[in-house]
Amino acid sequence: MKYLEVDFSLSPCTEDICDILSALLAENADFETFEPGTEGVKGYVQQSLFREERVEEVLSGFPLPDTHIRYTVKETEDRNWNEEWERNGFAPLYIGKQVYIHDTRYPKDPKVPYDILIQPQQAFGTGSHQTTGMIIAHLLETDLDGKRVLDAGCGTGILSILAALRGARDVFAYDIDEWSVRNTLANMALNGIRQVKVEEGDAAVLQKRPPFDIILANINRNILLHDLPAFASVMHPSSQWIVSGFYTQDIEQIVEAARPYGLHLEVRREKEGWAMLAFRRYCSTEEAGS
Repeated sequence: MKYLEVDFSLSPCTEDICDILSALLAENADFETFEPGTEGVKGYVQQSLFREERVEEVLSGFPLPDTHIRYTVKETEDRNWNEEWERNGFAPLYIGKQVYIHDTRYPKDPKVPYDILIQPQQAFGTGSHQTTGMIIAHLLETDLDGKRVLDAGCGTGILSILAALRGARDVFAYDIDEWSVRNTLANMALNGIRQVKVEEGDAAVLQKRPPFDIILANINRNILLHDLPAFASVMHPSSQWIVSGFYTQDIEQIVEAARPYGLHLEVRREKEGWAMLAFRRYCSTEEAGS
């Protein structure tokens, strides 16, 4: 499989700016993985999927206007990115004193209540990104015992795993990417989790499903807004909707879009320009619109 290496030079060049750019390129321009560059970050994308106009759209809409970004493109050797990640792994991560996330190279930590083993197949989903970390922190403060949980856009399945470890009765996860479904299933097995079902697809997989107590969605703003009616269709009057994957400037738009569905904002978290919102539904869609 032929890949292109796109070397982005950033000014100023900070870890946060590199993280934001990488997330946007992954979500909007089909980039698969990233590694540090000399003046920024290098991104890798399949040659057949590369569209320069999509990269230009990401750069023109970059949320930090004082950032200057240049890039060069060149062909690179064939590489199996799954094997790269399986070989190199990632640095272990603690979230507070309750969650320890690591790969198979590192031993378990018996002092931590929730030890989660992840073997990622892509550069995201280890819990290191601000959006994932904020949802994990919120779940640690949320009663999940006996709850039915939905994990939309599950990635590596890390949120599903934590929900199961914290007592969720059953968890349904889905993702549009086949690799995410396979990776989630593999990570479930690594952690001995059995109460999670995983399917490939988009929000259409929610049709005719019974309501969930808690819905998790760590996906970008546009998909959140597009899929909001589908999420509302699987809520009951006290369901929680916990969302992230967007920037702080998107908060008001999401809050306004949620209001007609009877969703009221209860918790707001922000970290380095990223946001997480937790809503609770207090009435049906019909009651909200009356």
